[in-house]
Amino acid sequence: MTDLPETVEQETGPSPQWSILWLHGLGADGHDFAPIVPELVRRDWPAVRFVFPHAPVRAVTINNGVRMRAWYDIAHLDLANRADETGVRESMAQVEALIAREVERGVPESRIVLAGFSQGGAVALALAMRRERPLAGVVALSTYLPAPEAARQEQPAHAVRPPVFMAHGRMDPVVPFAAGELSAGALRAAGFTVEWHAYAMPHSVCAEEVADLAQWLESRFRAG
Repeated sequence: MTDLPETVEQETGPSPQWSILWLHGLGADGHDFAPIVPELVRRDWPAVRFVFPHAPVRAVTINNGVRMRAWYDIAHLDLANRADETGVRESMAQVEALIAREVERGVPESRIVLAGFSQGGAVALALAMRRERPLAGVVALSTYLPAPEAARQEQPAHAVRPPVFMAHGRMDPVVPFAAGELSAGALRAAGFTVEWHAYAMPHSVCAEEVADLAQWLESRFRAG
C-alpha cells in the first residue's frame, strides 16, 4: 500500500463538492501554491478542497546530490533523459492514493482536477496518459510529458481522456517552451483536448495565466 504524502489543505466552503490536487515543483513544497487560492477562486464557484501535497525528500543528481523535495530525481538536463522513471512511477502511485482518499471523502473522480507546476506537472501528465478512468481535468503549468513514447504505449485503449489546460512561459530557461509545445502535441495525438496558453514570462506563473486558468476551471465546474 502506498503511503499518503503529507498535505496542505484549504477548503473554500463546507462539504466540498470538488477537489483540486496541486503538485509543486522541484525544491518547493505544498505551501508553494497555497497562496494562489484567493487569487484563483471565484465567488460563484462550488465549494472546493485544494490539496497541496509535499513531495518526498530525495537526493537530486543535477543539484550535486543535495536532498530536497522532488517528485523524481533529475540526472540529466536533456528532456529525453531528465525524469527518473522509478521516481515518476512512485509519485504517480502517491497521487493515485490521494485521489482515492478524495473519493473516500465524498468527491467522485469526475470532480477531481489534477494540477501541477514543472516537476509536478510532469507527474500529472504522465498519470493522465495512463489512467483509464477520467478525472475532471488536468492542469499542467511550465512542464512537459516525460517519456512520451512509453506513455503512449501504456495508454489504455478505451480510456476517456480528460480536458487539459497547459500554459508555458516563452522565456522559460528551465523547461524549454518548445518542450511544452511538443508535449501538448503529443497529448492531442493521444486523443486529449488541450487548451494551450503562452505568456511573456520565465519559469513562473503570471496574473494573466491565473485568470485564464480560473475561466477554464469554471467551465469544468459547469460541465460537472
